Amino acid sequence: MLTDAHLLLTGGAGFIGTALCKVLLPNNRVRVLDNLRRNGLEAAGLADHPNLELVVGDVRDEAAVQKATEGVDYVVHMASIAGVDTVMKNPVTTMDVSLRGTMNVLEAARKAGGVRRVIDFSTSEVFGSYAFRVREADVTSLGAVGEARWTYAVSKLATEHLAHNYWKQYELPTCSIRPFNIYGPGQIGEGAVHAFVVRALAGDPITIHNEGDQIRSWCYIDDIIRGILLCLTKVEAIGESFNIGNPRSTVTIYQLARWVARIAESDSEMRFVPWDFPDVELRIPDVKKAERLLGFRAEVDLEDGLARTIEWYRSRTG
Repeated sequence: MLTDAHLLLTGGAGFIGTALCKVLLPNNRVRVLDNLRRNGLEAAGLADHPNLELVVGDVRDEAAVQKATEGVDYVVHMASIAGVDTVMKNPVTTMDVSLRGTMNVLEAARKAGGVRRVIDFSTSEVFGSYAFRVREADVTSLGAVGEARWTYAVSKLATEHLAHNYWKQYELPTCSIRPFNIYGPGQIGEGAVHAFVVRALAGDPITIHNEGDQIRSWCYIDDIIRGILLCLTKVEAIGESFNIGNPRSTVTIYQLARWVARIAESDSEMRFVPWDFPDVELRIPDVKKAERLLGFRAEVDLEDGLARTIEWYRSRTG
């Protein structure tokens, strides 16, 4: 566990960033650079924490990133355009934030000197539509040029190369994380678990794309936070990419919707709607590398995680 450190979290007001702040703030100083498109810090009651410094800005602003990086020991770079629907509507912005933003962060960390670790957030989507027990060293599969759906994955794979090459060329201690379907209390945005839980608790129909036979492995928020902390503190993480996920929590989207409804004791209708766009049909990680080098293993199984998540949402909706 980190103590008495100074960290910069880009995109730190998002779902994962807010959860990371909860863990770090009691014993560290945290500077968050975020445009506040979503503000989980406010909702979590962390906005006025004495150890938090919130800088409203954009990672594409080189000067703002350089200033935010001054004096920090660690950088966790999470700023990105997230959510399939948002990405498809804003493909150029998606790539701009990833490519220019990551270059700004890496260059600022290099120039600052003394940065002990930079974590670049990549994505499990770099493995393409069909990813079964994929390992970090497996060849990545990118979608067709012109399909906006894949602009996020393409740009994130490029940022991984950037992060690794800053280690190789400049000895900036970097590593990359590929998160696999993170969910849990406090989730904001377009995630399936978030959407299913909110609709189940309201008794509204749960919308499922096509037949709901897409397969995902779901990782609870507490587990990825442990993975991030290990990447920050373990020297073995430097120069590596890591799958962070929970292959034991693997179900179809339809099964996920049914589980949510059952645990929430909801009678929501399952409503199937056509989805004619490219999608990820199968995504299951191999996490042996993270277990071997970091000592990481997901601990929260899906049913337990869903129960905790549903209870959190219920406590806030009455």
